[in-house]
Amino acid sequence: MAQLPGQIDPNVPSVARMYDYYLGGKDNFPADREAAEQVIELARQTGSDIREVALANRGFLIRSVRHLAQSGIRQFLDIGTGLPTQDNVHQVAQRVAADSKIVYVDNDPIVLAHARALLADNAETIIVQGDLAEPDAILAAAEEHLDFSRPVAVVVAAVFHFFHDDDQVAKIVAALRQPLVSGSYLVVSHGYIEPGESEASKVDGVRGVYQRSTSGGLAWRGREDLLALFEGLEILPPGVVPAQKWRNNDDPYPWPGLVKGGVLGVVGRVP
Repeated sequence: MAQLPGQIDPNVPSVARMYDYYLGGKDNFPADREAAEQVIELARQTGSDIREVALANRGFLIRSVRHLAQSGIRQFLDIGTGLPTQDNVHQVAQRVAADSKIVYVDNDPIVLAHARALLADNAETIIVQGDLAEPDAILAAAEEHLDFSRPVAVVVAAVFHFFHDDDQVAKIVAALRQPLVSGSYLVVSHGYIEPGESEASKVDGVRGVYQRSTSGGLAWRGREDLLALFEGLEILPPGVVPAQKWRNNDDPYPWPGLVKGGVLGVVGRVP
């Protein structure tokens, strides 16, 4: 990168750029790569492969968006979109229906710069600056492009585990659900650790790396925690499952399996 967008400190690891590194991307700095390699090594010592986790999450995102587009959804709000990579939400949805409208939301200046360049010729898709901690502001910005009197799919993939306060997460989800009409969807993926995880020091080490990043930390939640966020919604089969198991018959990413953790995925429909 020859020139940095404003408000970028390349010495502070960014979760978006670390995720880009896990996926094999090039839009990251030495500090991002160093932090990501620390996480990769710590996770390896607990029997997990972070690169596989990232690919599993990406596969879940692709499959869930494609399924919703095939089910008739034509509006998507993707919060915490991250750096553009293969098969972004707009590409998946618009392959099914070219008139699908997408609003991306992120607070990372590099994400915003890359996405705006990618979307320059796509009138149906925009990106806005926003922070998931302020859902009302996100919805207000999205209303400029989306019609909330019609079904909308709200996608929050691999973001809530950067929020430590369960009450705050519940309030954010409630705010995002509030304007959704019948037939809308909520799509969430979230990091988890298998019960009985014995490598507590390695897990704490991973959390410590993220505490030094732009996220300020990491929090894992389990199946029951996610079910509580989806109370009142019709959860699509197969329910709250590891991301690699969510309707994975045509998963573009091979999956050898994790031992002790990964990402949970769930999709719920507003009745």
